[in-house]
Amino acid sequence: MQILRTGVFRGEVGLLSLPVLYSRAPCASTVACSLDADTGPRGGACPVAGNGLTLGKTIAKARRRKGWPQRDLAAMIDRSESWVSQVERDVIPVNSLDALRQVSDALDIPLADLLAVAPSGPASTSTRRRPTSARVDRNLGPEEGDDPVRRRELLAAAAVVFTTPLAGASPAEASTLAPLEDHLLYGTATVPKRGEVSPAGVAAEVKASREEFRAARYDTLARNLPGRIAQAQGLEPAELSATAVADLYNIATRLCIKLGEDGLVAITADRALASARIGGDALTIAEAHRMVSSAWRRQGHLARATDIAVRAAQGVRGDRSTPETARLAASVSLLATAAYTAAKMGDRPTAHGLIGEAAEAAEVGRTSPEARTDTGTQQVLLHQLSVHYLLGDAGQAIDLAKTINPAALPTAERQGRFFTDVARCFDQWGKPEQCYRALLAAERAAPQEIRRGAVKSLATGLLRHDRTLPGVRAFAGRAGVAVN
Repeated sequence: MQILRTGVFRGEVGLLSLPVLYSRAPCASTVACSLDADTGPRGGACPVAGNGLTLGKTIAKARRRKGWPQRDLAAMIDRSESWVSQVERDVIPVNSLDALRQVSDALDIPLADLLAVAPSGPASTSTRRRPTSARVDRNLGPEEGDDPVRRRELLAAAAVVFTTPLAGASPAEASTLAPLEDHLLYGTATVPKRGEVSPAGVAAEVKASREEFRAARYDTLARNLPGRIAQAQGLEPAELSATAVADLYNIATRLCIKLGEDGLVAITADRALASARIGGDALTIAEAHRMVSSAWRRQGHLARATDIAVRAAQGVRGDRSTPETARLAASVSLLATAAYTAAKMGDRPTAHGLIGEAAEAAEVGRTSPEARTDTGTQQVLLHQLSVHYLLGDAGQAIDLAKTINPAALPTAERQGRFFTDVARCFDQWGKPEQCYRALLAAERAAPQEIRRGAVKSLATGLLRHDRTLPGVRAFAGRAGVAVN
């Protein structure tokens, strides 16, 4: 089913076509260096491995063996076709362990094989302090764990080994989520003085958390969440407390996704689901499953992530303890999430089928006041935009974007996401000027939205056009990119 197109595109985007050029990232001599794109030598092709087989040649060989064009691999790993081309030609290195994992999963190449031919280079001489180190010493004395900063650094270092690295976050982001991280690890949060441990008081704080997320006030939300979780944990009875705690952890998961903290995403999503099951509220359980699906997707388990969301959508639709409109609204979010994941996997029929189902449910269910997340036709349109992008159909995505009225989107967060997705599509299409305009629109709609990893990646690429895109260096700096 085709989603209805009801809006008018308001973004200042034209059709001037310019080539997309990506700035060269540093080769890294260690895993730690490879995770820090702001340090290391600049420019130059990656050195060839000692056996003559480069990372680029390895990737190209595996891709051709599958019979894929470069655009298909690009869609699978959420990159541009230009990026894949330059990597395969060893023009730029792959300076992210997460990117190597994505390539490994997409092409069925053991990660160890990619690391064996990944480029190495001289150590960085930058004086900028890295947020974390990738090394984890095994014989730490107990006194070394007493300092909170040291504990956070060790947690991030462990995450490099066991999960997607926290080292991918900028120092500003790590600082933003430090209170939540401390609460997750050490239970350090206390109920705020104004906090009322009552059903009405806790419900008000859950609602305030949702509003802060929807308004893209991520710094404020990050400061408030730990105390609100502690407040909800003190509520009686236990089932009511567990549901409220789960709602807050679901919001915390969405926040961590926004800020690229995949290590914390896994923790908060797990706690959300565990608490939701104790509480027994069908809508909260459904949203927790959506967050778990997102966590699995971000770890590269795409088929499993799709299955989790689809099964949860079927489950919540069959529940009779909540109003039908609320159940349909929850299933819309789950199906749209599943469609996004299927598109990331390159499964075109499944992605289009799921987004069609989500559209039908959105038409019937509309937006429900009981919904745990934003739903409705406009919400599905945003996911359909992402599906087109992930499948490499940038032209279709832009055509769809022109039918969406961003002013009609219900929240600043959704408006910021819309313009960010439009920017990604223009980047994929090779139109840097329109990409930049869309990013500026995203910043106007939701200033803190530009701290997303996707925006930083786009801004880094646009720096190559600083002579033709006035103000792009200043924008990149605001997005958290280290600008020389």
